[in-house]
Amino acid sequence: MSAADPDFNIRYVADLARLELTEEEMATFEPQLQAILGYMKKLDEIDVDAIEPTAHANPVFNVTRPDTPRPSLTPEEALRNAPKAAKDQFIVAKVIE
Repeated sequence: MSAADPDFNIRYVADLARLELTEEEMATFEPQLQAILGYMKKLDEIDVDAIEPTAHANPVFNVTRPDTPRPSLTPEEALRNAPKAAKDQFIVAKVIE
């Protein structure tokens, strides 16, 4: 279904997006959506056979800080504000039956 199709229905698209639009909003958004879909149709005309698929336009690398060891909390410090604790462990409600 595209904006050029006679079956194009802005209400259907709004329902898919879980949007409640007034008649006025639909009248505003329908030409905008038709313009977007028209542009997408133009992109279909581009020959991309010689272009290698990529995940990103630029190389992406993880940017992380150096991992340096440092003192951690003692069990007593970690459990200080726990609502329930026993044997150096947090006590939590069972969530799996």
